[in-house]
Amino acid sequence: MKFIDEATIRIFAGDGGNGIASFRREKYEPMGGPNGGDGGKGGSIFIESDENINTLIDFRFIKNYRAKRGENGRSSECYGANGEDLVLRVPVGTVITEIQSGKILADFASHSEKKMIAQGGKGGLGNVHFKSSTNRAPRQCTQGDPGEEFELYLELKLIADVGLLGMPNAGKSSFIRSISAAKPKVADYPFTTLQPNLGVVRIDNEKSFVVADIPGLIKGAADGHGLGHQFLRHLDRTKLLLHIIDIAPFDEAIDPAEEAESIVNELKNYSESLFTKSRWLVLNKIDLTSRLDSIKGEIIGKMKWTNKVFCISAINGQGCKELSYEIMRHIEDIQINE
Repeated sequence: MKFIDEATIRIFAGDGGNGIASFRREKYEPMGGPNGGDGGKGGSIFIESDENINTLIDFRFIKNYRAKRGENGRSSECYGANGEDLVLRVPVGTVITEIQSGKILADFASHSEKKMIAQGGKGGLGNVHFKSSTNRAPRQCTQGDPGEEFELYLELKLIADVGLLGMPNAGKSSFIRSISAAKPKVADYPFTTLQPNLGVVRIDNEKSFVVADIPGLIKGAADGHGLGHQFLRHLDRTKLLLHIIDIAPFDEAIDPAEEAESIVNELKNYSESLFTKSRWLVLNKIDLTSRLDSIKGEIIGKMKWTNKVFCISAINGQGCKELSYEIMRHIEDIQINE
């Protein structure tokens, strides 16, 4: 299934049914009083999060959603039936924004959250409500109120504890394969990863965390170049970013320190909140270089890096277990302080 993480839709809550004006017409009661019933309430539209859904692809094919209209009132003081509510289901992590106002209407962070987004219209009043001592035969009735309607922007932000940053082919997918059961595609050409991947890293029976792997960034990503900028939203909810750096590129003209710095600049240009999020450097492919210490020193010096640095080989697992344990400790510390 194709991964879709954003969509625009229109929703229309049901209109209320109309009240009616009618009078009793029974044998031996030619002057029966008013008995017009009220219209039914229009159906409302709810949105509910569902952990069994992982993409917004359904909303790419169907753009308009309408709840049922309330039925009109009937004689003998019979009320019209209420319109049936409509429930739309979205993946956990979906943010619902009303386009015209820019207001966030809902942010679904867990399973089975449900919120009414558009309220159905009230039913109109029948003429029975207008009867009085001075108006014994009222012919007034009211129309049902229209239901609310909105144009919505749906944006999916994956729920993950750790996000992976880096250039294409830095080894992010190999790393997630090494530490979790996820099996994203791995190959030796740029943009092998075309959509985000999630992996659950299980430390023991009671401890685990979720890692998000997004397509690699390139210089100019914040301005729309490459693929990674489209998916940076999936790192918004993470507690920690791992900046993975390929320290043994095939092209010797490529400077890992310069590439690392360019990624940091792209991150800053895209989002200040992402730039200020906790971030660790992970130097990958240490099995392919004999210059580890000098390259590490160059990267730290050029970036003026003061946070944690880890050296791993994602392809053979060297250093990955130690890094996983350190991530788990970091997440636990955050949870304790929250």
